[in-house]
Amino acid sequence: MENFSLILAIVVVTALAFDFTNGFHDTANAMATTISTGALKPKVAVAMSAVLNLVGAFLSVEVANTISKGLVDETGIRPEVIFAALVGAILWNLLTWLVGLPSSSSHALMGGLIGATIASAGVGAVHGDVLVTKVLIPAIAAPLVAGLAAMLATRLMYSFGKKAEGSKASEKGYRAGQIASAGLVSLAHGTNDAQKTMGIITLALVAGGTLAPDSDPPMWVILTAGLAIALGTYLGGWRIIRTMGKGLTDLQPQQGFAAQTSAATVILASSHLGFSLSTTHSVSGSVMGAGLGRKGGVVRWSTATRMFVAWGLTLPAAALVAAVAEYVTGFGSWGTAVVAVFLVASSAAIWKMSRREVVDHTNVNETEEPAGVVTTAMAAVTPPPPAGTVTADLAATIPAPAGEPTPSQATV
Repeated sequence: MENFSLILAIVVVTALAFDFTNGFHDTANAMATTISTGALKPKVAVAMSAVLNLVGAFLSVEVANTISKGLVDETGIRPEVIFAALVGAILWNLLTWLVGLPSSSSHALMGGLIGATIASAGVGAVHGDVLVTKVLIPAIAAPLVAGLAAMLATRLMYSFGKKAEGSKASEKGYRAGQIASAGLVSLAHGTNDAQKTMGIITLALVAGGTLAPDSDPPMWVILTAGLAIALGTYLGGWRIIRTMGKGLTDLQPQQGFAAQTSAATVILASSHLGFSLSTTHSVSGSVMGAGLGRKGGVVRWSTATRMFVAWGLTLPAAALVAAVAEYVTGFGSWGTAVVAVFLVASSAAIWKMSRREVVDHTNVNETEEPAGVVTTAMAAVTPPPPAGTVTADLAATIPAPAGEPTPSQATV
């Protein structure tokens, strides 16, 4: 019994650690566009998002119930299974954060839970109908719906606001609207994502016999999950904020407002229906839709393609790591200890690698150009040489007539 209690405590702590990584991994969902357009200063933005994430955690438990009661069969699920699921989810979150890709923390968690459950109890322990209707279909539909809504909203705003376009009052109004919509996304994120950790902890408590089957999350679970995701949000996932705010497209305040309002509407609606939606998919789709909605706007499809690949890999990658972790924990206490040490060591190694190129609130809006590439902005301000002029680089390759100095020898 003492060993079981220790395992259960490890599961709860690991679940809160995942919730923390979920917070800083998904801060970009709410605040990337607000920061990139200058509507809010970076530190103010993440502080506001953290508070609203905490508030959102108390608004509903529908998504938590989907995780704890619907996705897998509670019967036969041991706390070690949930621990293994969390290991897969945390490592995938950290890896995608390291490379600045906005992947889904929700799908990482569900992939981990599915992989560990299959390794422990077989495929039959996963409820395939719930997986399809409340996870996979929303994963495909959410970015499409949010993207289409954001594109249409952007076009409407630019069409009806032509007379006021460029005025200080108009810019100020859109920035205020963007701050309000960013707050709504943060609230929606707390309502949806914090609940996933609540569901996982509740499932562990049921598996450990502490709670009766079909129980709702206790108040202490709601509070600690809300605090963990809020703290992670305040830390700020600056690498992903840079990708979302500057890497996918360049947004103006009108586009930022349209993107965030569309995403928040989709997320809140899905939370009400109990769909375990990926806020990352919704916000990424809305950002791309807003980019395409402005005349002359572009989406950087190379970045988008990398992001789509990460989305496709999230469920199977987290499931595979969790399945291996579950196999090792099956050897008993020492197996669980090995998995725990591996998780801590891997997390520390990823953090150390991130220190090689630090991204924080001071440089989050900077973009790097590959060596040797001339940007459009540079080309626009650099006039071409007059006709008949020989540039220094070209002159260096032309031999000078006998008796005349070369360009490198000439003096002014």
